Amino acid sequence: MNGEEREEAGRADGGSAQEPVGVEGRSDAVAVAGKAAGERGEAAGWTARGAWNAAVWHGGSVYDAWLNAVAAQVGSLILTLPYTFSQMGYFFGVGAQFLYGAFGCWTVYLLSLFHAEASYRTRELGNLHKRHVLQYHEVIGIVAGKKLGRTVLAFNMVALTFACVLQLIACSSHIYYMNSNWNKREWLYLFGALALPTVLLPSIHNFRLVSILGIATTTITSAYMTVAAVQHGQIPNVTHQGPKKLVDFFTGATNILFSFGSHGLCMLNLELMEAMWKPQRYKYAYIGAVLYTYLLTIPDSVAVYWAYGDTLLHRSNAFGVLPPSKTKDICIISMILHQYVAFLLNVNPLFLAWEKLVGVHYSSVFAFKAIARVPVVLIIWFLALAIPFFGPINSVMGAFLISFSVYIIPSIAFMKALKNEQLRSIKEDPTGGRLKYWISAFVATWVFIFGFGFGGWASGTVFIRQIQSFGFFEKCYQCPPKH
Repeated sequence: MNGEEREEAGRADGGSAQEPVGVEGRSDAVAVAGKAAGERGEAAGWTARGAWNAAVWHGGSVYDAWLNAVAAQVGSLILTLPYTFSQMGYFFGVGAQFLYGAFGCWTVYLLSLFHAEASYRTRELGNLHKRHVLQYHEVIGIVAGKKLGRTVLAFNMVALTFACVLQLIACSSHIYYMNSNWNKREWLYLFGALALPTVLLPSIHNFRLVSILGIATTTITSAYMTVAAVQHGQIPNVTHQGPKKLVDFFTGATNILFSFGSHGLCMLNLELMEAMWKPQRYKYAYIGAVLYTYLLTIPDSVAVYWAYGDTLLHRSNAFGVLPPSKTKDICIISMILHQYVAFLLNVNPLFLAWEKLVGVHYSSVFAFKAIARVPVVLIIWFLALAIPFFGPINSVMGAFLISFSVYIIPSIAFMKALKNEQLRSIKEDPTGGRLKYWISAFVATWVFIFGFGFGGWASGTVFIRQIQSFGFFEKCYQCPPKH
């Protein structure tokens, strides 16, 4: 939500636009402003601009939060999950998706408690600037201490950067399977340049149309993968050996951890809550997003693995095994469009943190913010060119970044806040607080042992092998030989 919208909300609530307001106070004011605008619209008739804002541009409902969460949750990783099934087998592949999806829902519930507490304190103290957007590390710092907040900031900035890097790598990987006249690095030059205009989108509050596009593209691709695999049938002498090596098994497990952790969890969820009229309802939107994600990821992963079996061990992108067709080309274009949606969603928190660092976050002139954002995109573009390893990067991120940012740190923050009696909602229910404490302890311990420990060992081993076999700035990673 931009400064002008907040100022209008402040006037509608009867307050001064110059006074700092808390997040919850801001939400109430925006609701009043929206109601007043609706009454004016009914009296004077809808204008073209008003209709556009209501239908497309201004979105702060649970529905908008669901759209944003689904668009962020499902991305290019839908194409790597069949590869993960070849590493883990059917049973463990499906089981890991349910497990980490449930862990993600728990983390989001904790975040909703943190956000409510941080919003209350900033409103009560009146120390939040009217244009300030609360971010994950700031909320953790308020409820669990500044040291943990700074740790979160470091993890998040690195994780978000590489999440954006993966979107560009995925674009070049997808388009190569439709047109191999350029190698993947040459395609990456193009997509990096096309990522620069993302600096012009104001905030996540204006993402409704973009998110609808993101959901449509992944839904189409998932349906295509399932139908194409079933129609093609099993390849000759197909094998489904399942987990054979621990290194492959835990690499696959951390890829699923990354799939259900990177897209739409802690790194982005606070910004999504901030864009809502009633942030406390976000947890319901996220549960709905996870359930929809299962409908997309499980059928296509099972179908493609059934058809191609262990050949997927050498193809981390499902487009690399599915037969050429016009439908496949349409889905490739759809997924490229989705990568831009995911890029927009993931780069927005980076932009906000960078704006605060360079001192332009509170500027009323958006051009200053847009110019300041350009170096962020250039750094992401450079890293995508340097390490174009699509599959292994997912697992490395899952083990070393997502495991902490998404699962471990929020759980530890809750345990610390509960111990120090920093959450008002838990004081009212001490018995429930103890149960939540042990659930959080279980999640943190599980992910630390199996995600960071075993997953870090496995994914690091595979990544080192990729570096040794391909090297940095590889022209065409995992490209089939040309005849």
